[in-house]
Amino acid sequence: MDKNMPYTNNFLKGLTNLTGIPIKKIQEYAKENNPFNILEHPKVIEPNEKQLQKIGLLNEFIASYNLLKVHESENKIKFSSPKEAADYFIPLLSGIKDKEKFMVAFLDNGNNIIQTKIMSEGNIAQAVIYPRDILKEALACDCKAMILAHNHPGGSNSPSNEDKALTQKLVNIFHPLDIKIHDHIIIAGVNYCSMAEKGYMPQAIDELASYEPIKIENKNILEENQSFNSQLDEELEL
Repeated sequence: MDKNMPYTNNFLKGLTNLTGIPIKKIQEYAKENNPFNILEHPKVIEPNEKQLQKIGLLNEFIASYNLLKVHESENKIKFSSPKEAADYFIPLLSGIKDKEKFMVAFLDNGNNIIQTKIMSEGNIAQAVIYPRDILKEALACDCKAMILAHNHPGGSNSPSNEDKALTQKLVNIFHPLDIKIHDHIIIAGVNYCSMAEKGYMPQAIDELASYEPIKIENKNILEENQSFNSQLDEELEL
């Protein structure tokens, strides 16, 4: 076997575990031959009937896996622009009028979606974001980047000061981990605002990372609710 080929003992042991062929027999064969021959031409190592059956099942699994990987690569959702990200999130967030919902798309190093998760659901005026939960999901899926998104039930798609502060706090957490936050998409009905397009995305940390819960509020709705409650109190007094 070519000494430069990357066949490690772990690989050969794995082949033993999956086929039942003794490790010494595989190691001896691999000294002068390509161990993949054991899978492609199993009779070269003279396996017994049970070992031959296991090799057949392993080959079926590998073939199915390769076929699924081709299908998966053809159907991956990839973001290459803020509009593509917005087009993805609008159907997920545009119809929500009774609450603020905060979502994160976790991406690989090719900006393909690994998974998208709802990280917080609040009421019509506010939501509370838990950075530890986002960090847990990011590390679990080994993502390289993220796109944040949430809706504004009140109808304005302009990012609030709280939205910008939230984005900065998350950058403070993930920038040192070399996980990029590409964008924060604000959805209001069928309209959107990309903080990256508007130049609002932080490029670096501005303070030490904090993992305390972060509240984002829709001040217009809060003020309207307060005004309504005040008027109601006055009417009740009358």
